[in-house]
Formats: sequence, C-alpha cells, structure tokens
Amino acid sequence: MRQICVLMGLIFLLGSEFAMSQPNEAARIPQSSWAAYKARFVDEAGRIVDDANGNISHSEGQGYGLLLAYLANSKADFDSIWSFTKTQFLIRDDGLAAWKWDPKTKPHITDINNASDGDILIAYALTLAGSTWGRTDLIQNAQLMIQSIGRYNVIDNQGRLLLLPGASGFSQADRDDGPVINLSYWVFEAFPEFAKIDRTIDWNKLSNAGISLLDGPGNGRATLPADWLSAKTRLKPAKGFRPEFGYNGLRIPLYMMRAGLTNRNGLAELRRLMAPDGANLAVIDVSNGTITEILTDPGYAIIPALMDCVLERKKLPDSVKTFSPTLYYPSTLHLLSLSFAHSQHPECL
Repeated sequence: MRQICVLMGLIFLLGSEFAMSQPNEAARIPQSSWAAYKARFVDEAGRIVDDANGNISHSEGQGYGLLLAYLANSKADFDSIWSFTKTQFLIRDDGLAAWKWDPKTKPHITDINNASDGDILIAYALTLAGSTWGRTDLIQNAQLMIQSIGRYNVIDNQGRLLLLPGASGFSQADRDDGPVINLSYWVFEAFPEFAKIDRTIDWNKLSNAGISLLDGPGNGRATLPADWLSAKTRLKPAKGFRPEFGYNGLRIPLYMMRAGLTNRNGLAELRRLMAPDGANLAVIDVSNGTITEILTDPGYAIIPALMDCVLERKKLPDSVKTFSPTLYYPSTLHLLSLSFAHSQHPECL
C-alpha cells in the first residue's frame, strides 16, 4: 500500500511539473491572430521579415517568431522558423547567432556579430517548447546557446554581472567607455528558465543586476535611460549612439511585466517618464528631455495602457484589445502584450 502511495505521489508531482511547463490556455495567442501575423511577417522558409527595415531578418526577429509560434501552439510553424534560424543564423563557431540577414545580398549574412537579445529570445523559446512538447533536441540546442551566451556575453564588472549586447565591440577592451550595455536586452522572463538547465552563470544574479539598474532611487539617473549606456563608471549615454530613450527601451516595461516584476519602483517611474502626454510612448532625448517622436501604433500604445492596468487596475482601451498587423516590431510587441494580459491580467480586458 505504501509503495502505491509513493508511486501516486510521484505521478502527482511529475504531473504538476508538466502542467507548470504548459503554456496557460489563456496565454496562447489565438489562431486568428497568429495567422494574421504569420501571413504578414513569416515567409515560407520560416524567415521573420522586418518590413520597416528593408525586409531584412535578424536574430531578434527569429527569436520573437519562435516565441510567438510557441504561444500560438503552432508546432509546424515553430519548426519552420527554427529550421531557418538554425541553418541561416547559427553559423558562428561559438554557438551564437549572427544577427543580420539581408535578402538582397549574397552571402545573406552581412554582419556576423551576434546580438545577445536575439540569442536569449531564441534560447528561451527553445527551452519553453522543448519542455512543453517533450522535445529533448530543442532543450539540447537551448543549453548550448545558453552556455555560449554566458561565456561570451556575460561579464563581471566590479562585482556586478552585466550583459554585453554582442560578443565583440562593447567590452572595456573594445571601447574607451566600455563596457556598453543596453537594458532592453535583459529578457527577464528568460533567466529563471535558463537557471533551471544551466549552472555556468548565475542567471538570477544577472537578472537582479538589470533590475537594480532600473529600480528607481539609487540607480544614478534622473531621467529615462538611454538605449545605449556606458557602464564604465556611473551610467551615461554611450559615445557614438544617440542619447535617446527610443525603440529599444520601450520594450523594457513589457519584459518587466511579463517576468512578474510588477511591484518594482522602476516600473512606475518608467510609466511616468516614457509617455509624457499620459497616453502615448515617445522617443525622448535624455540629454535635455526633448520629445523627438510620438508613437501611436497600437503595438506601442498597448504598453503604457498595460502598465496602467498592472499599476492602477485600469482596463485596456478598446483600440488595443484586438490585434491587426501593422509593422513587424510593434505587431510583435502587441501580441506579446495581449498574451500577457490574457494570461496574467484578464481584468484588463
């Protein structure tokens, strides 16, 4: 009898663990929304097309495509995107993905350097899909990428772990103002998953370092962070980049919310600063606070609206509740935002 009870207990625990690895039904992207996204941005080979950037593809887009296909529970589309990613992007000898693929050139890879956000998104999607669908091949590929990210893109800078945007060009050895970082490259929801299958890097410590740089008082900034920051001493805009909070930074609060970091001081501060008119995100020159562009696309507008729901329990406006593709980047953020709202905050809808 005792053996039966022990066996039943193990089955229960394994079943619970498996259930936790499944995407929440409400978190899954509706097939109609995924079909609209796929028709607009995913070609027959599994390439994610950035239609606002000369129809190039990049590792970030492939990572987003894999994550969205997983959330849509579309195994065939996931495999198609993964096949293109593996054969066309994973051509470096260090396990990382080249970041830029151009359909107008041969060879198509025009910049062999990696982009760590793209690598993180790819490895994260592989981890989720491998765990949920029982695919050891995906888990193995994820482990190799995660180890390479840790080896080539994570550094210890004065006792604090930092994420370099690429394996070359951003370190102290590469730049006078190095290391240079981009806070939007911290995909916070991925790091707990990485920590489950890799021990070569303290992924939770890396996550906490990114959070601390965003978490309100004591972070040394009085305004929004520039997209590209020198971390040599105190954070300041990196040389050679526009000193602006722009298209990179606007995804930071989405990453924070999707990772459950909804009670952080930095989230409320970002909400106050990144939408000066109270509703729309803006590209802002952090050197003087000047607004250089107002972003009204629904894929951008949903982010401050989602922050208002998380922070103040306000419902999302009707204008952002329904997905219709516009351009690659805001459309991607729109689907990720809606997925989060359905799964974690249905009261927003």
